[in-house]
Amino acid sequence: MAEKQFTVIDETGIHARPATLLVQAAGKFNSDINLEYKGKSVNLKSIMGVMSLGIPVGAEIKITAEGNDAEAALNALAETMAKEGLAK
Repeated sequence: MAEKQFTVIDETGIHARPATLLVQAAGKFNSDINLEYKGKSVNLKSIMGVMSLGIPVGAEIKITAEGNDAEAALNALAETMAKEGLAK
């Protein structure tokens, strides 16, 4: 299993538009990918799951991936977050 920690820097947190971008990026991989915040873990391929977390600016989140393309998935998600100014 691979995992990475991030701090949300987008002023509005992970709302509908960024959540959609993350779900789309995660959907390109075969690995099981989860987003964790405040002890809750949701499937990062589920827009409703991601939205249900209500992640604000400054939040510490963790993304975990398990599968044959886990590292590639995490790298792509980190790149998406950096490019969109969501998290660092």
